[in-house]
Amino acid sequence: MKLQQLRYIWEVAHHDLNVSATAQSLYTSQPGISKQIRLLEDELGVEIFSRSGKHLTRITPAGEAILKTAGEILRKVDSIKQVAQEFSNEKKGSLSLATTHTQARYALPPVIKTFIERYPEVSLHMHQGTPMQISEMAADGTVDFAIATEALELFSDLVMMPCYRWNRCIVVPKDHPLCQISRLTLEDVAKHPLVTYVFGFTGRSKLDEAFIERGLAPKVVFTAADADVIKTYVRLGLGVGIIARMAYNEELDDDLVAIDASHLFQSSVTKIGFRRGTFLRGYMYEFIELFAPHLSRDIVTEAYSCSSRVEVEELFANIELPAT
Repeated sequence: MKLQQLRYIWEVAHHDLNVSATAQSLYTSQPGISKQIRLLEDELGVEIFSRSGKHLTRITPAGEAILKTAGEILRKVDSIKQVAQEFSNEKKGSLSLATTHTQARYALPPVIKTFIERYPEVSLHMHQGTPMQISEMAADGTVDFAIATEALELFSDLVMMPCYRWNRCIVVPKDHPLCQISRLTLEDVAKHPLVTYVFGFTGRSKLDEAFIERGLAPKVVFTAADADVIKTYVRLGLGVGIIARMAYNEELDDDLVAIDASHLFQSSVTKIGFRRGTFLRGYMYEFIELFAPHLSRDIVTEAYSCSSRVEVEELFANIELPAT
């Protein structure tokens, strides 16, 4: 059994069983990958992938178990490389993170700018996706960090740390009737068609919970994962927008009015998470602290050493989170 063979089956499984695409991503030949997979299957005495002719059709039950272990082995190998590189050149390497559009567009730019200035030899990679996709990428080791508001808690093997609290605002054109109300209520908002986030994105669950608790069933006419798209359709008169407050820019959005909605909805907490067992290099600790200054290296190390999610939550129970 060769490490290269484990890499091949892992990559094929994560390229939708497309051997040709896998070969392109690994800069090698399709026949070479197919041959090595067959050799591994012959050695193990089981099929990892089912086939129809020359095409892989699905992962077998045995393959699922083998791939899980292969992933753990490959992550350990990567950790060994990280350890070696930390001692050979502490300012050179790579950092990958997965996050939502809202974080990538509004929260991360100044952090990334400062980080790149400090570590010009660190290659930074950002992946955007749904909260579930983001969590999965961190859980399976595709990325180093996941930054999101929802879904991270669904993965028990992630160490999750709270970064900041945020709330929402109502955005409407300047001549909208809601601009005339001094203090909005949920009943006021529910009278109008709503334009907001897709369920599962950017704290949407808090929004739904607030209306349900008041026995209201607002008419959501349009949803999107991107606050900029939501604002575009508010400008078209499609409805009242509900977005993260950080997504409203007074200069760029001066044709819209942002009405505070923090009294209408519970605040949400954005978290950063990484897989247990991840070797954190020095610049990774610094990235975390740039994004959330209260997450010092000592605090992150303490969270890392916690044996359960409950312990991590207790660690941060009395820490006052910044609000944005």
